[in-house]
Amino acid sequence: MKIDIINGPNLNLIGQRQPEIYGQETFDEVLEKWRTTFSVELNLLQNNVEGELVNLLHASSADGIIINAGAYTHTSIALRDAIAGIKKPVIEVHMSNVAGRESFRHESFLTPVCMGCVFGFGMDSYRLAIDQLIHHLRS
Repeated sequence: MKIDIINGPNLNLIGQRQPEIYGQETFDEVLEKWRTTFSVELNLLQNNVEGELVNLLHASSADGIIINAGAYTHTSIALRDAIAGIKKPVIEVHMSNVAGRESFRHESFLTPVCMGCVFGFGMDSYRLAIDQLIHHLRS
């Protein structure tokens, strides 16, 4: 089983950007732990450019996708349309509690076309999404 984790703008800075919100762990530090825990192929992809994120969604050969589109979550109809257009399950993830932050972060264009959303648990948001996506793919 293969899962792509697609991260959007500024998520390459996790571990150094606003650690009070996003924590101090980097994706590299937890990725191997997740691979061992779940015994699945996890492919981490990141891009700061909206169109390139659309390309990653279209090109994915994974069984399922976890996406944290960062700020594009609240602005990108192109990402929404890309998710709606692919024939695989997608879970939306956010490390912070977007509902408890600035009002412009309260609306997601992606949530209606994703199978679910996990937010507010830091890096554990990804772990929870991986667990649920595996469960969905195996059922």
